[in-house]
Amino acid sequence: MTPERSSGLIVRVRPLTDTSLIVHWLCAETGRIGTVAKGARTPKSAFAGKLDIGFEAEFGFQRSPRSDLHPLREVVVRSMNTGLREDYSRLTQWAYGVALLESLTETETPLPEVYDVFLGFLHHLAVSSVQPRTVFALELRLLSVLGLEPEPVPSAGTLLRDLVDLPWEGLAALKPSAVQVRWLNGSLHRAVVMQAGRLPRGRPEAIGG
Repeated sequence: MTPERSSGLIVRVRPLTDTSLIVHWLCAETGRIGTVAKGARTPKSAFAGKLDIGFEAEFGFQRSPRSDLHPLREVVVRSMNTGLREDYSRLTQWAYGVALLESLTETETPLPEVYDVFLGFLHHLAVSSVQPRTVFALELRLLSVLGLEPEPVPSAGTLLRDLVDLPWEGLAALKPSAVQVRWLNGSLHRAVVMQAGRLPRGRPEAIGG
């Protein structure tokens, strides 16, 4: 079988054996896809230094006919987004974001708009101070592109549009009131539970409450 090539970002990495890793990717063309990097944990591996969360890369893999984990063949890193891994609070928001992504989407289903939202979230998180509004914006944007956005109320309609439509760097200029923040938190909590079937792990920690 001919190896396939794709490009995307690494959302999750975990050990498989003493020598190998499972690497989960998010790609525009293939959606969420899992790969196995055999020997990646050995000192002389060709994968050394190329597999970590938040990395953007081109990669080749051999599609497995019997498993949803496909052998990884090669990786060319394009961006490491190092700022993501330099702050525990950023990692906390990232972990919740990945759990949310996995709860709302199916594996190996192309969703280019979801990829664009998550890539913007990654770039923003890697360079910005951590704020609850980053999580609210991610939740709203993912729900919106999936056609699941909650109904606004008059007092928060403009804020909802801003959280969805503003460039990520524009979020810092928003000044929601305490009442709006409470409404957002509760409304999005309910919307995520309704669509995902449960609240993904780590949300309270991600928003700091």
